[in-house]
Amino acid sequence: MAQETPETRSVRLLRVGEQVRHVLSEILQRGDVHDDVLASHPVSITEVRMSPDLKHATVFVKPLLGRDEDAVLKALRTNTAYLQREVARRVNLKYAARLKFLADESFDEGGRIDRLLRDPHVARDLGEDESEAE
Repeated sequence: MAQETPETRSVRLLRVGEQVRHVLSEILQRGDVHDDVLASHPVSITEVRMSPDLKHATVFVKPLLGRDEDAVLKALRTNTAYLQREVARRVNLKYAARLKFLADESFDEGGRIDRLLRDPHVARDLGEDESEAE
C-alpha cells in the first residue's frame, strides 16, 4: 500500500466530509428524522469538516432563509445520536464519527463585509488609495 502523504490525507478528509454532508442532507431532505422543527424547517448542510482521525465531524448548517436558527440547532443536537448512527451505517468508516452541529456564519460574515465595503467612508478611502497608486 502506498504511503500516506499530507496531500492524500487532506484529500481523504475532504472526500469523507463531503460523503457525510451528502448523507446528512439526504436524511434531512427525506424527513427521516421524526422531529417537528426539522420537518417544518428546510436545512442546508453547508460544510462538514472532519478531524484528522475521522472520529469527529463539525457540521455547519443554515436553515432556509436563516429562520429559527436556534430552534433548528437544538433539534439537530437533540437528534444527534440517530444522525450519527445513520451516518455510520451509510458511510464506511472504521469508527462512527461524532457529529457536532454549528450555525454557518459565513453568509452573515459575507453580508457584513459587503455592507462595510459599500459604506461611503470606506468607498471614499478606497477611491483615494486607487488615485494615489497611479
